Amino acid sequence: MSTKDQCRSFHQPKNIAIFNPKKMAKQTLFKSDRLLVGLNCFEPGQQHDLHSHKGMDKLYQVVDGSGLFLLEDEQVPMQPGSLLVAPENVPHGIHNNSENRLIILAILAPSP
Repeated sequence: MSTKDQCRSFHQPKNIAIFNPKKMAKQTLFKSDRLLVGLNCFEPGQQHDLHSHKGMDKLYQVVDGSGLFLLEDEQVPMQPGSLLVAPENVPHGIHNNSENRLIILAILAPSP
């Protein structure tokens, strides 16, 4: 497979988001040994509890919706375009405290 064949374009990630009424839904958009790109999709009230990653950095960007970034002992309001970087071993999470769906682009490097 050529490098060009491996490239993927997602002009509107929110149009391919998937949701699960029981828990946050994860959808992988791209994965290699160096990088994981995915969507984390939350129904109202859903949460991804505080957690951290050994040997990986994580970047979250809000695609659609609003809620709270959880960062150690802080709760940071977020809206479309908001960005959070969680370096290795820093506890982080997300809470959709709104009445609407929340879609987050999640990037981990290196890939788990």
